[in-house]
Amino acid sequence: MLLQGLKVVEFASYIAGPGACGILGDWGADVIKVERPGGDNMRHIFADVGTDLGANPTFDMDNRGKRGIVLDIAKPEGREALARLADTADVFLTNVRPASLRRAGLDDATLRKRNPRLVYAVITGYGLEGPDAHKPGFDVTAFWARAGVAQMTAPKGMDPFMLRSGFGDHITALATVSSILAALYERERTGEGRLVQTSLLATGAYTVGSDLAVQLKFGKLASNRTRDNPLNPIATFFKSADGRWFVHNPRGGNGGWEAFAKAAGRPELIEDERFATGRARRQNNRELVAELDQGFGTLTFEEIARRLDEADLVWAPVQTPAEVAADPQAAAAGAFVQVEDGAGGSYPSPAAPARFPGADAAVRPRSPHLGEHTREVLAQLGYEEAEITAMLASGAAAA
Repeated sequence: MLLQGLKVVEFASYIAGPGACGILGDWGADVIKVERPGGDNMRHIFADVGTDLGANPTFDMDNRGKRGIVLDIAKPEGREALARLADTADVFLTNVRPASLRRAGLDDATLRKRNPRLVYAVITGYGLEGPDAHKPGFDVTAFWARAGVAQMTAPKGMDPFMLRSGFGDHITALATVSSILAALYERERTGEGRLVQTSLLATGAYTVGSDLAVQLKFGKLASNRTRDNPLNPIATFFKSADGRWFVHNPRGGNGGWEAFAKAAGRPELIEDERFATGRARRQNNRELVAELDQGFGTLTFEEIARRLDEADLVWAPVQTPAEVAADPQAAAAGAFVQVEDGAGGSYPSPAAPARFPGADAAVRPRSPHLGEHTREVLAQLGYEEAEITAMLASGAAAA
């Protein structure tokens, strides 16, 4: 596999950090997940909401294929074991607050002095500098709210709404993987590792960067609009007679107007003076959406799909998660990967969004049980059996 031989130490919890390491693991890296006593909070996510499903696919997605150990960095032996682990690593990734890491002697300067080739990756809510760098952050606070994503997403006049689990975290995970790979490339030329850092705030700002660029240049930005009041009335959502939604996105401002009107069964709208030009259509956008609603509302989804495809228009159905899971094109695009279930079978899980033809993983190992590989990893670091037993007895490690 592509990253075979790369050793990654993950001292992180929740989603963004484990997600980044999960991608590296999917691509062949040996990822050692270091958890504190009690484990990553995401292990308990369903129990926390009072649900006992007997499985935790949210945790498993980001932690499949890793080796898991437990160390207590409140104890000197636990801190030293983690430092020794970093001595042998190519990458050390963490989302623990920098101040805590400095107190424990696990900060960038200390670990890279011991291992100059180490790429030390830090994920924070708000960055490493500035007046709020010390604040804790989740994706709903730092990415969604403070970066402006929530405000830009809600149509004007609507209350803000919550985002789905891990939305900003997984985008930040992708950014983190990119930064790690760039640092590893630099290390190939210089022989030296470096500190790299990503934040939920900066990733959120980049995610809405096309709009934010307008704000930064002109000092203002148009608000998002409701479905029936779009800036371009053929660039919105419509519903079929059998209740299925789809979205159309024209090529350019006016691209495909005539073909789209014909697909809706309303060719007479092409000559209607209210809609004869792009400007007229924008000025009469609500009226045009209503007319197109009427047309598409008499057609089945199957017929609409046929017409849109025959006209080579850019459109897509609005799918439920169940429909995505059953979508053969999503499978063909590499959206899913099989993961061992621990009982001799496997189940599908979202895949890292890149493919390497000829080197894609067929089935990934399951996520580790809490402390499953503690003894194995400590032994590989050179700890004697008596030392490992003593660490387990003192609570500096757990298995």
